[in-house]
Amino acid sequence: MHNFLSFDTRGLYCRAGGFYLDPRLIVNHAIISHAHSDHAVRGNKNVYCTAPTAAFMKKKFGSKGEYHVKDYGAKFNIGEVSITLFPAGHMLGSAQVLMEFEGVKYLYTGDFKTVADTSCEPFHFVKADVLYTETTFAKPSFAHPDPEQEISKLNNYSGINILIGAYSLGKAQRITQLAAQHCPGKKVVVHSESVPFHKIYESFGYSLGNWVRYEKNLLKENDNIIYVVPPSVYFKHADSKKFLKTFATGWKQFYRSNDLRLTISDHADWRELHALIAYMKPKTVFTLHGDGSRLKKFFAGQAMNVVMLNGKQKEESKQHSLSLFSDENTFR
Repeated sequence: MHNFLSFDTRGLYCRAGGFYLDPRLIVNHAIISHAHSDHAVRGNKNVYCTAPTAAFMKKKFGSKGEYHVKDYGAKFNIGEVSITLFPAGHMLGSAQVLMEFEGVKYLYTGDFKTVADTSCEPFHFVKADVLYTETTFAKPSFAHPDPEQEISKLNNYSGINILIGAYSLGKAQRITQLAAQHCPGKKVVVHSESVPFHKIYESFGYSLGNWVRYEKNLLKENDNIIYVVPPSVYFKHADSKKFLKTFATGWKQFYRSNDLRLTISDHADWRELHALIAYMKPKTVFTLHGDGSRLKKFFAGQAMNVVMLNGKQKEESKQHSLSLFSDENTFR
């Protein structure tokens, strides 16, 4: 059980199946949980993923390689391992990966959240013996507020345009939909970098509400606009007084640069992690993508074992959280 998945230079490897989960480098067989660049790289020969993830990756990387598109709940095999994808709730097309081998069930969450989000498929709780989970916000201090209440705070501001930083894939679409639903008196404008992904969302039947593509003179004609932009554009306006500036993120240390806090994250907080573990009752939990030390300490001495699979998690998490704002994956 403890050797089913392990890290090597390319990423998280399953020897029994001969495949990688969200590899960092090019491999022959890659199961991709979702299309963010810290989980999906260009050039894998065989990619196993959902239809939306394939669409996003083809838009970002082109069609090189063979895409094996899988429906949620449909079992398939790679090598000796039986695999089923289930919704992860992180963004459209995001998937948890359930792997079955020699009578043991292993679940890899990828990035996930369990809170309601109508811009993507809802999280699906899955039973398994072993859990491999992200721990991006695995501290008791992280308790994300209701996203609808957060976006509704923008209704308190008038006479000024609002600039919202949100990475182009996943967060920009969620913010667009939330703003369109809960800020009806404002016009939602979307930067051109996000527009192709908005259209892919809508092609899969996910309405994002009323929004328009940014045009050069649009902001001069209106003072009641919500302008959704990627990080690189957001920080070009860092010193501008023309906007009320905010960034949709769960990272508390980044609120200092904003005029307003907008705590909207696409990752599970401390409560959501515990709800997942309580439901699954796994025998072992392996922590990934963040600092799992608090989770390990919380369950110390109990029947369930918590293992920090990547021993450098804590330092990597610190460096990740302090990285440049231009990195789309910083803003979770």
